[in-house]
Amino acid sequence: MVSSLKIAPAQTIRQIATAPEVEQALRFFETNADAITDEQIRICSIPATPFAEQERAEYLAQRFRELGLNDVAIDEEGNCIGLYNGRSSMPLIIVSAHLDTVFPAGTDFTVRREGHRLLVPGIADDGCGLIALIAIVQAMRLSKIETDGSILFVGTVGEEGEGNLRGVRHLLTRGKWSKRKVDAFLSFDGPGVDRITNRALGARRYRVEFSGPGGHSWGDFGLPNPVHALGRAISRLAAYPAPKDPRTTFNVGSVAGGTSVNSIPERAAMEVDLRSAGEAELRRLDAFFRRAMKEAAEEENSRRRPGDAALEFQMELIGERPSGETPADSSLVKLAIESTKLLGVEPRLDQSSTDSNLPISLGIPAITLGAGGTSGASHTLAEWYDPRDRDLGLKRGLLLILGLAS
Repeated sequence: MVSSLKIAPAQTIRQIATAPEVEQALRFFETNADAITDEQIRICSIPATPFAEQERAEYLAQRFRELGLNDVAIDEEGNCIGLYNGRSSMPLIIVSAHLDTVFPAGTDFTVRREGHRLLVPGIADDGCGLIALIAIVQAMRLSKIETDGSILFVGTVGEEGEGNLRGVRHLLTRGKWSKRKVDAFLSFDGPGVDRITNRALGARRYRVEFSGPGGHSWGDFGLPNPVHALGRAISRLAAYPAPKDPRTTFNVGSVAGGTSVNSIPERAAMEVDLRSAGEAELRRLDAFFRRAMKEAAEEENSRRRPGDAALEFQMELIGERPSGETPADSSLVKLAIESTKLLGVEPRLDQSSTDSNLPISLGIPAITLGAGGTSGASHTLAEWYDPRDRDLGLKRGLLLILGLAS
């Protein structure tokens, strides 16, 4: 992508949209709506639990080959990659969606229909992003669209939770394509057509474990109790005065420990997510959290009997997502805004934590878009997706991609 557009973004998008082959591609999303939904169901029926995305990646690779993409491969980290060759290798645009879900092994990924809604864990996040990749490639191939630059379509692993952006991190810092200059990065994540995520929400994630000798609840009463320490730690965190501006959040997402009601446990652990729209506030929250964990251990140890072994604690950083921003006046954001407006939708700039965090931190212009449709109950077993009006999201994505690569 050229850093400054030769003609106004609105004119660029209008010219692209009125090209005969592009008009044909845009109609494809309307006339093939049912087939696109059927493909999404096939994708989301394939389990893709954390660190176990291979089967879904292999299916996506198979579809990429069938659609005629070049250099199709699954890289060392597990990302699925396929290249749409342009007249030149420059500019190089990356278009991605993530393969993984937040749900553990054993989750039932059978898709159910209730009226217009599709229900299954991960159907929207990021099933609608993955189908966007396939549908856009299909539309471009069938309409014989040629681009000046080349487009690398990628299904990434490890976007969710403890994956810590491992897929996109490998792609841009260690993998084969990290040696190439990337001119722009676009991620499809979730539904909707108004959202343009140009600001990266920073996050830090910890696993904390308290451990002690354990014992009988009656006979060994007075020994330091890891669960009690964990409770003190959570209470301290819950009392943090999180500001509304910049918006700052914390969450204890999982807790584990203990063996029986009448046993002092030997261990107790939790996983914690810290986020803030402001980098300075995230640092303050992080410092408070680490101090609170230490104080909780010290308070529990202060109550132990003379001669009893001390409770210990370990704190491991299991995820760190960088913050940053692709400026609103950048060519990428301007083209995204005009692509949205052309469809009669008022665009909304947004901040979130997505695969785009990583390229933004590396200085690569990057945004994340919704892929159309609506959804609810994200990250729960009741997650649903309604594909009605999905074509608007796919049309916007295609117009933006062509604006970047042509």
